[in-house]
Amino acid sequence: MATHHLTRKDLKHDVVAETVEHQIDWFAAHKQNVTRYAIIVVALVVVIGGGWSYRNYQIANRQRALAEAMNVENAPVGQPSPTGGLSFATEELRTVAAEKAFSKVLTSYPGDDEGFLAEFYLAGLDSDNGKMDLARRKYQDVADHASANYASLAKLALAQLDFAQGKINEARAVLKDLQDHPTDLVSKEQADITLAKGIAATNPDEARKLLAPIAGKAGSTIAEIATTALAEITKK
Repeated sequence: MATHHLTRKDLKHDVVAETVEHQIDWFAAHKQNVTRYAIIVVALVVVIGGGWSYRNYQIANRQRALAEAMNVENAPVGQPSPTGGLSFATEELRTVAAEKAFSKVLTSYPGDDEGFLAEFYLAGLDSDNGKMDLARRKYQDVADHASANYASLAKLALAQLDFAQGKINEARAVLKDLQDHPTDLVSKEQADITLAKGIAATNPDEARKLLAPIAGKAGSTIAEIATTALAEITKK
């Protein structure tokens, strides 16, 4: 299935937007785990001493470089930062700067978690701009070579790209693996929701069966996401 260049405005009305929206859903559902991992990294830098001082220095540098790149991506557009920090006149300028920052992290720290996370973010920027083949290659590299947690994030994104490009069977296979092998960062429920969203248009009954048990677990963010997805299917 051929793809075309997509602007951010186009993405609001295209299936490809699910890739970006899902990342927002994932961070909302896993905020506690993300925070815990960040605390662990900081704790490693603080606690491990003595002969490990150089290792601490390396970890701190990698984390700092990744944080700086993320700050670029999250900088405000079209208006000065309220804190007087970094800002950009246009989305395009911010994207160029973010790509440069993440590429520097990837080049500087290949094979480290920070490098793979930078590659993951670069893939997201490619997806956001309709460069689906480039996004797929980057996500696949993370899926094949990163540690289990970060590889699972890339696999989730690959499944969404498969759905966006009409590769339903391929998406199912990836999600089946995630359902069978959940990680701290991608739960079975998250894989179920991704599958449900991907098949909602062609198999709404199966999608509802996947979402209903998750939506029934009241009081959690993941349940709220499932409930919203279930409501969207019902409206169609």
